[in-house]
Amino acid sequence: MLPISYTNINNSRITRDGSSSRYRRLIPEYFRRIFHYPQMDIEYTFWIMFYLCFGPSRVYKVTSWHKQTKNQWARDDPAFAVILVFFMAIASLSYAITFHYLSFYHIIKTMFWAVFVDFISLGLVIATLGWWITNKFLRVSAHNHSVDQNVEWLYAFDIHCNSFFPLFIFLYVFQFFFLPILLSNSLFAIIFSNTLYFAGFSYYYYITFLGYSALPFLQHTKFFLYPIGLFLPCYILFIVMGKNPTLSVLGFYFN
Repeated sequence: MLPISYTNINNSRITRDGSSSRYRRLIPEYFRRIFHYPQMDIEYTFWIMFYLCFGPSRVYKVTSWHKQTKNQWARDDPAFAVILVFFMAIASLSYAITFHYLSFYHIIKTMFWAVFVDFISLGLVIATLGWWITNKFLRVSAHNHSVDQNVEWLYAFDIHCNSFFPLFIFLYVFQFFFLPILLSNSLFAIIFSNTLYFAGFSYYYYITFLGYSALPFLQHTKFFLYPIGLFLPCYILFIVMGKNPTLSVLGFYFN
């Protein structure tokens, strides 16, 4: 009987190991850890968020360390994206309450649009474009003594998440607390609102530039700073025309 039992044990073990390995192949570790809160490094995530606002270049200094220890440029911890989604849900709920969108449908609609459209959907598009552009046009060909490297798509999405957090602070947090000033057509409100949006989007592309320039096998990463040059004339033009971005954006969401 022992050989039979031993065989059954081995078969069951092989079955479990096989199904486990298939599970790991189908669902990468990044997404599996979303459902395992204890595996997320919350303290490190808040460290990143702090320095993204006050010293973003320091954040990307640890990128090479992560490559050396994990053998990948991208984070394998989804804590940053999860916490940012939570912050955005709270912020959009606050806006919905402020503008008296108190029905369950309007609250869910506002939160869904902020999280799944503004952050996730646009982020997937931007990350995919950045991943394609860098691998197609900005990657340096490997020499005989070096290993050919590619930009990981997940790293491109990490860059979007990092860049989006200061933008969130500017356009969700600061804008919310200055709504009494911004919701007017005064010249000061117009200048203040345009400055807020200009600073937020410029900072987004600056951190995007830092993220891609941290990769040693990329060249001409200043390409990601070019949108800032387009924002400046728009900033001046909107002020001259008397356009208030806060009124336009919030009017779209809460008209």
